Amino acid sequence: MARLCCFKGCCSQLAGLPSDSGKGKAMDSHARVTFGFNLVKGKANHPMEDYHVAKFVQMKGHELGLFAIFDGHLGDKVPIYLQKHLFNNILREDEFWSHPDSAISKAYEKTDKAILSHSPELGRGGSTAVTAILIDGRKLWIANVGDSRGVLGKVKNVVQLTVDHEPSTERCDIETRGGFVSNMPGDVPRVNGQLAVSRAFGDKSLKSHLSSDPYIKTVDIDYDTELLILASDGLWKVVDNKEAVDIARKFKDPHVAAKQLTAEAQKRDSKDDISCVVVRFKS
Repeated sequence: MARLCCFKGCCSQLAGLPSDSGKGKAMDSHARVTFGFNLVKGKANHPMEDYHVAKFVQMKGHELGLFAIFDGHLGDKVPIYLQKHLFNNILREDEFWSHPDSAISKAYEKTDKAILSHSPELGRGGSTAVTAILIDGRKLWIANVGDSRGVLGKVKNVVQLTVDHEPSTERCDIETRGGFVSNMPGDVPRVNGQLAVSRAFGDKSLKSHLSSDPYIKTVDIDYDTELLILASDGLWKVVDNKEAVDIARKFKDPHVAAKQLTAEAQKRDSKDDISCVVVRFKS
């Protein structure tokens, strides 16, 4: 993300390796925000398809925490593209500071169109996404397409901030666009018998039946907010929201928490790539 030149994190930003791990923190000492991430390649016989962003940048006198998980399918080119461009596109929108929700929605649409226009180079694959922008440690904007999920852990409850976009729940929209949802015995519902999510970036061959419109939510980070977990479905297929928060809150270091979450998913025999970012709001 070269255009965001004022990097304020202290972790390696390499992603997509068989095992990738790191941590960092906000430079504003009053925010007391730290983060850690861990990505582990799954058991499938293909290259790693999960990618992430986890860093802080300074922009117009504000400190922004940028966190994301991109879970690719049919290759890693689309999630790599998202890792490089999606946050840049969001922050370039003129409306970002006045109407962040509109800026996020427009940037998701523009980024998807750019991916489709580069389909010869990026291939026929696609990617889910969950993105979170933390403004000055106080306001959180989160968006997603697909089944990569964001979960907020508070002192007294656990809140899922995103929506899992599944073919079974958006069957009507898919059929209205001329597609169909398969329900083969022993398999999950799939768009046209192929894709197990109803919203995604890319997937040119299925795009007429898919959406890339993000679900967007904003929350205030208050005194009882403990942590945020972003993860791919390699975690969520085997660990539910409360279990994930209960595991993560045991560890003051969010990097250790992220490693424990991926380890727990492996222990439960998750076969997919497993990626996880943990953001902790209390020291």
